[in-house]
Amino acid sequence: MQLLINIDVDDLERATRFYTSAFELTPGRRLGPEVIELLGGNAPIYLLAKAAGSRASPHSGQMRDYARHWTPLHLDWVVADVDAALARALAAGAILEQRQEHAWGRLALLADPFGHGFCLLQFIGRGYDEILSP
Repeated sequence: MQLLINIDVDDLERATRFYTSAFELTPGRRLGPEVIELLGGNAPIYLLAKAAGSRASPHSGQMRDYARHWTPLHLDWVVADVDAALARALAAGAILEQRQEHAWGRLALLADPFGHGFCLLQFIGRGYDEILSP
């Protein structure tokens, strides 16, 4: 099985600048005028140009809205240094919503310029294994 990540955006060029700057990704193939592939992570990311106000699905009444929104699915970017990654993301246009410290690591909760939430995660010690029972 292969995982592909697709992110709807209303401005493909702006999104490409954000994701390449914030996460040090590299543009790959341009798949027509409405899709660009970004490489450099564990899975390719495809930015998909979708107009604000367009239907999210033919079977849904929901319309695309790029204001800050909540979704039950988000991306966690595992980084070696959360402070350095946070500085890059903020400089690229991300919005910091919260920082947290846990036994397993350091976490920054953010939103991209298109309203999508994401986290920067720096594991400490044994990572998630720190919360396992001995």
